[in-house]
Amino acid sequence: MNKKTLRQKYKEKRQKLSIEEIEEKSLAIANNLLQLNIWNKTYFHIFLPIVEQKEVDTEFILQILAGKDKEIVISKSDFATREMLHFLLTDNTKIVKNEYNIPEPVNGLPVPVEMIDVVFVPLLTYDKQGNRVGYGKGFYDKFLSQCKPDVIKIGLSFFEPEEQIDDVLETDVKLDFCVTGEKILQF
Repeated sequence: MNKKTLRQKYKEKRQKLSIEEIEEKSLAIANNLLQLNIWNKTYFHIFLPIVEQKEVDTEFILQILAGKDKEIVISKSDFATREMLHFLLTDNTKIVKNEYNIPEPVNGLPVPVEMIDVVFVPLLTYDKQGNRVGYGKGFYDKFLSQCKPDVIKIGLSFFEPEEQIDDVLETDVKLDFCVTGEKILQF
C-alpha cells in the first residue's frame, strides 16, 4: 500500500481506540522498552503526544526516563523551515500546544542534535523492513538524517507492521526498532 492510503487507514484505526485502550497499550509499550539495551545511553529524545490524534501516550516512558536520571529532549517544530529545534526538558520547561495541537516547549536549554543517543519516533504505521509512515511533512526524516550515525531510532506503535510500504523515498530514514504492546521488532 502507498503512504497516503496507509495514513488514512491508521488514522481511522487510532480514532476507534478508547482512552482506556490507549492508556493500556501505551503502558505495555513502555514496559516492553525496558527490555531494550538502551539504558546505558544519556540523551533520549521523545515526542509529546497529540492527544487529538490518539498517539501513543509517552507519559509512562517519561516516568521511566526520569526514574533512570536520563537527559530528556523534546522538540519544537518550525513549519517554515520544516526543522525541529531541540530542548532539554526540565521542571521549568513551559509546554504549549501549537496550531496543530502538538505540545511543544516555549523555550529552554537548546540541545545540539549530535548529542542525542536515542530517539522515540512517532508514526502512523510501519512495515517489516523498518520503514515508517508519519503525517507526511518530513520533520522526523530531516531530523533523523542530522543525528549521529549510531543514534538508536525506536518507533512506537499500537499496531502490527504492514508487509511493505510501496512508495518509500531515498530520504526516508528507517527505524532500528519498533515497539508495540505485544512485541519488539528489530530491523
